[in-house]
This record gives sequence, C-alpha cells and structure tokens, in this order.
Amino acid sequence: MIANRLPRLFTAPALAVLLALAPAARAQAKPGTLDFNFDPATTAIHWTLNSNVHTVHGTFKLKNGAISIDPASGNASGLIVIDAASGQSGDSTRDNRMNNVVLETARYPTITFRPTHVEGKVDLTAPGPITVNGVMNLHGQDHPMQLSVDLHPKDAAISSESHFSVPYVSWGLKDPSIMMFRVEKQVAIDIDATAIHSADTARR
Repeated sequence: MIANRLPRLFTAPALAVLLALAPAARAQAKPGTLDFNFDPATTAIHWTLNSNVHTVHGTFKLKNGAISIDPASGNASGLIVIDAASGQSGDSTRDNRMNNVVLETARYPTITFRPTHVEGKVDLTAPGPITVNGVMNLHGQDHPMQLSVDLHPKDAAISSESHFSVPYVSWGLKDPSIMMFRVEKQVAIDIDATAIHSADTARR
C-alpha cells in the first residue's frame, strides 16, 4: 500500500510546483517579432547630387524588402534590395556613365541594406521616430549605417520617411566629375516607403 501511494504523494507536490512556475515562465517568454514586407509599388527612392553647375535629381527602384524586429531586444534582421541599374536622372548619357562607370551595375547589380538593431519603439498605433542600425552593401563593399526613420502607421501598414547621405567617393566609387564640371563627393538619399505588417506570420 505504501509503495502504491508513493507516486501520488510525489506527483501532487510536483504538480503544485509546476503550476506555480508556469506564470513565471510565461512572463519570461519574449514577445513575438514584428514582421514587415515592403511594397516596391509604393516605395520611392530619390537621390540628389549637387555640382558647381546645377543640382542633379534622380531615382532608384526597390526590388524587394523585408524586416523583422524583436520589440524586447531591438534586434532586427532582413534585407532591403535596390535595383542598382534602375538609377535614372532624366539624362541618358549621364545615366549610362553612372551605371557603367560609377556603380558598375553589370558587376554589382544591387544595393542592399541589412538591418541589425532598432533603437526606439515601433508602435503600430502611433507615429514616432526610430533609429535603424545596419549594414549597406554598395559596389560590393559593406559599410555600417545608422538611419533615422519617421514612422506613420495606418491600419496594417506603416509608411516611413528617411533621409541620409552616402559618401560614395570615400567608399571607393569613381568620382564622376569631368574637367570643369565638379560634383559633391556625397549623394543625398530620400526614401518614402510603405511596409505591410505581416500579422499572420508574426511569431508569437
């Protein structure tokens, strides 16, 4: 009889301990990641290059992009891919030189940004600024970047605005200046993007 009661005597306290620990385990669980997919159709990438003659304005096209953010740690992952050969400024001669001589798009067809960490709160109900740390790959070389991004959530989407400069010459790209025509050694980038929150696939 004693032997038969032993499993029950030990099982009851064990269950009590497990039940007591369960809330603590749930409290320690990390919240789910926030997953976003960028829509190329609603993403505008503008660039501005100043010179001693006039200011050149142009665009690039987004190929695809996705990002995942862990709200608890701020850690981020994903990849934003820009079609390097899509660069246009309205002048075919200038654009051919940009593609063939400066960007060398036949060898380096994409420009990418890989996020690694987000500073600030990504709020799906209220606008606000965040800082995104990551790595930009341009002309085959990785460069650390820190981007200031303004977020504007609406329904299941978040629109974002970001402005930053790329010191392309110091990063190893050819200076497109010719004779008396001199251009700045950095190009200003403005990105207006829309990201769709993938609530169905977010890990809980």
